[in-house]
Amino acid sequence: MANPSPESSTTLPPLRLRTFQAGDADTCRVLYREAALDGSYPADDEPHDIDDINGVYLREPGSHFWVVENSAGEVVGMIGVQRQEKSVGEIRRLRVRTDHRRKGIGSMLLEAAVNFCNEQSYLKIALDTYIDREPAIRLFEKFHFRHNRTRLVGSRERHYFYLDIYETDGPGGTRGVAK
Repeated sequence: MANPSPESSTTLPPLRLRTFQAGDADTCRVLYREAALDGSYPADDEPHDIDDINGVYLREPGSHFWVVENSAGEVVGMIGVQRQEKSVGEIRRLRVRTDHRRKGIGSMLLEAAVNFCNEQSYLKIALDTYIDREPAIRLFEKFHFRHNRTRLVGSRERHYFYLDIYETDGPGGTRGVAK
């Protein structure tokens, strides 16, 4: 599993990236709800996966779900990878608790997800976000994701991104990973 880079470990409080455990379920539901734009979710974003993280992410081959704990043992971030096709993984549910944002946690989570997709020999990674998520878009660009298309969902613009990891060679020779 990925750990914070050496340079970030001096500025961040101790953080621990680990696989989701059943006791994390309630906190993950709170993180999911906390990210609602204006308190609501689009009709096409049903949280069935958040209600069954074990079944959707941990029992399915090619899928996984991680959380980040702070030094007090509180879950402050989460991310999942779900296999969409044999060679495509989708990054889902990237969330960081509001009071822990802009501290490198999103990068730690995204790096773990991209590394997992590399280990699974995926050729492409997909993800999406709403226009209101400017910091997330910058994070995706940092990891070399490309904007593919935009679709209007209700009154919001959803942006779709992808990373062709078979053609990307990031720093240190790791496909698709930005440092």
